[in-house]
Amino acid sequence: MIRKLLRIVDPAHRTRFTRWIGLIVAFSVLQGICVLLVVPVLRPLLDGDRDAAMPWLAALAIVTAATSVVYYAQAMHGQQIADDLLLGMHHRVGDHLARVPLGWFGADRTGRLTHSMSQGTTNIVSVPAHLMQPVISGAVTPAVVAAGMFLFDPRLGAALLIAGAMLLATHRWAQDAIARSFGAIDRAAVESASRVVEFAQRQQVLRAFGRIGEGNRLLDDALVRQRRAYGEMNRNAVAALVAFSAAVQATFVALIAIGVALALGGSLDAAELIALLVLVTRFAGPLIELVDHAAGLRMAAEDIDRIDEVLAVRPLPEGDKPVTSPGAVSFEKVAFGYGGAPILRDIGFDARPGTLTAIVGPSGSGKTTLLRLIARFWDVDAGAVRVGGVDVRDQSTDTLMSQVAMVFQDVYLFDDTIEANIRLGRPDATAEEVRAAARSARVDEIVDRLPDGWYTRVGEGGVSLSGGERQRVSIARALLKQAPIVLLDEATAALDPDNESAIAAALRALARQRTVIVVAHRLHTVASADQILVLDGGRIAQRGTHEELIDQPGRYQDFWRERERARGWRLTV
Repeated sequence: MIRKLLRIVDPAHRTRFTRWIGLIVAFSVLQGICVLLVVPVLRPLLDGDRDAAMPWLAALAIVTAATSVVYYAQAMHGQQIADDLLLGMHHRVGDHLARVPLGWFGADRTGRLTHSMSQGTTNIVSVPAHLMQPVISGAVTPAVVAAGMFLFDPRLGAALLIAGAMLLATHRWAQDAIARSFGAIDRAAVESASRVVEFAQRQQVLRAFGRIGEGNRLLDDALVRQRRAYGEMNRNAVAALVAFSAAVQATFVALIAIGVALALGGSLDAAELIALLVLVTRFAGPLIELVDHAAGLRMAAEDIDRIDEVLAVRPLPEGDKPVTSPGAVSFEKVAFGYGGAPILRDIGFDARPGTLTAIVGPSGSGKTTLLRLIARFWDVDAGAVRVGGVDVRDQSTDTLMSQVAMVFQDVYLFDDTIEANIRLGRPDATAEEVRAAARSARVDEIVDRLPDGWYTRVGEGGVSLSGGERQRVSIARALLKQAPIVLLDEATAALDPDNESAIAAALRALARQRTVIVVAHRLHTVASADQILVLDGGRIAQRGTHEELIDQPGRYQDFWRERERARGWRLTV
């Protein structure tokens, strides 16, 4: 466990960590010495020689005082390490996740991560804060007592060592019995955490279809499985702890029986017998604490392994080449797939500054994937994606992200004010620049009808705003960034026709100075694009302007005619 903790402790704090372990060992040794000093104190006292007992009593007082000081020092070190460890783990995992391919994030891993960074980190920091000291003392103090007993009576010392070895073997068996349930508990806890988060975030859908309360089978089943997993562990734990407690009590009785037998045989005096009773009591006490805390220690070790698994995920390698052609985007024979299933094949095109490139195609053709490869959410399987004239794999994340502003279909706003969510695009922007970006995206209309105006909090994920309002805030954020490349994925999908028209005009104006690449299903919104790429089956089936493609038989012409017919549809009742 000490080695596991040392792996996740910040290197700057490892000296303090080593000192803390040393203090715990020192405390445990001093505690054992305190117990052993009872023997030379009792012998002269029971013989009526108080003067002979006074030096040993003074020594006991000094060692007791030293034990208290060392205990305080290790407790303070442990709490400081726990605080640093909690903050350090979150920072370290957060920094690492920022460099992990987004393809790593799946529903199962998100649930796992949520559990590890909440309950898991709580279990881990409890080790330096509460568990490590009693566990180390539970092993070291009895060993010191047993070794010191050899100085007074080798027979009793040997009996204590044999008893300790037997109890430790029983303890190992008990822990293994309990640990067999940890895997099932971990899986059940991760699933239930995922289902609870899902239940909280998807209330609109659940209520619309009456899937709340007892009607939510997925959540109910996850919680039932978690309860059963904990029930199984509790049954194993009770059996193991009862067996260990019985072994401790049997050992205690055996040691007392040995002492009484030696005393009755005349080879052990009364003082040594009384001292033996004290020693055996203090010998068994730490061992009982050891089994009380060892289960928590084992669970914390499992949680450390889970965090190690996250930190072991290989981040995307980065380069440091500078940009040579600001605003330029090019794909060169790009191929890409998820989990071995090909999505894009032999994709090649160029997008130049001052142009608007539109990407259209059926669902699942790879339109959004293409945008995300520009932002390097994943690395291509073949070919190259160049941004600013340089392969994205040869740039640092900061260099790449400084060139790109993104608006995706799934808009997420932070639980902060509208102004703060827009300012995320460029934190050093002036108030007037924020207002200008907001006006271009029609966010000022939203602000005018909110009670606190620009300082209205939007809730987690922007829950207090409608889908179209969230999209407008997201577009304003991208406009404020003033990046040379703007990527938009269905950016106007949730907008009404008036706002859609206004934002489309803003995007056309934006394209005069920047490279704009937009994915859209509403073809009339991209009819003025400088080039239109039609994806079909993971390939570029057609390319050209609207005027060129509308006269060519093919996918684009079919899409356009379908949309034109759909515009005339009406629902009748």
